[in-house]
Amino acid sequence: MTSNYHPPTLSEFINEQQTAFPFAKGDLTRLLNHIGVASKLVNREVRAAGLVDILGKAGKSNIQGEDVMKLDEFANHKFIKVLSSSGEVCGIASEENHDIITFDKSFAKEGKYVVCIDPLDGSSNIDVNVSIGTIFSIYRRVTDPGTDPDERDILQPGNKQVAAGYVIYGSSTMLVYTTGLGVTGFTYDPSIGEFCLSHYKIDMPDDGNIYSVNEGYYRQFSPGIREYIDRCKGSDETGGDALSARYIGSLVADFHRNLMKGGIYMYPSTAQQPGGKLRLLYECNPIAFLAEQSGGLATDGKGRRIIDLVPEAIHQRTPFFAGSKKMVKEVEAMIRSYG
Repeated sequence: MTSNYHPPTLSEFINEQQTAFPFAKGDLTRLLNHIGVASKLVNREVRAAGLVDILGKAGKSNIQGEDVMKLDEFANHKFIKVLSSSGEVCGIASEENHDIITFDKSFAKEGKYVVCIDPLDGSSNIDVNVSIGTIFSIYRRVTDPGTDPDERDILQPGNKQVAAGYVIYGSSTMLVYTTGLGVTGFTYDPSIGEFCLSHYKIDMPDDGNIYSVNEGYYRQFSPGIREYIDRCKGSDETGGDALSARYIGSLVADFHRNLMKGGIYMYPSTAQQPGGKLRLLYECNPIAFLAEQSGGLATDGKGRRIIDLVPEAIHQRTPFFAGSKKMVKEVEAMIRSYG
């Protein structure tokens, strides 16, 4: 006998949770739904990437000095277009744009929220069919509605986030988000064109056996980081069982695996990038919010919570350690002991 039950869609679930945010009056609900719509448009192009002229470089660089991929450009355009017409968003900070994106339409200026977004994380993996994603973060604006937003709206610490999440375009497409009430995951069902509830209240294990770091930079890491990696390898000098090294090169994909199975993701400072590589506003803050809401930790390796850091620039970078609580504390202790 076939069951008639179908899990709630993203829209249905968010509407049910709306009572937890009386200040939002439905606008946060609509905004999250708009992000879901934009991610469906990007997902469609990702799935057809090998069949349409969407692969490869676009022939330009972004503000980070990185090559812009065609799909990067497409994702950035779609998210900006959908969010600008939502009526809920007054401004956007994107990895792909130098300055804050503001809108001329009066209804957009009335928007109560700003969005920080990495439209396509892991874009260097696009051409080789490896999982990529979108990372987003939502804040309530601090400037007056009806006016143009400015950097005060964007440069807020991560502990002011009202929602954050990511979409992973992998073997299946998932949207994972939090509004401060735990972490919930939705899997895209192409047969009905909807994200459907698949993972309720995700809990990250307190410990794990996976470490994720780009070991190509091993010689540039500090002594404490190198010692921690050696211990993860279970070398003869340090003893102990070896952990599993897993590094995809897409923050979303690496974090998602560790969120589900337990593990640690590390992007420390290096000799070439002493301030770290990952961007605080639209990569680290949203992932840190998700990590903490699922029971994990996210710090800069010096005992400071990522979401407590006060940003000074839109494209500010930071060292980043996120994952299972025990593993993050262990690497921090190692860093301290080696100075």
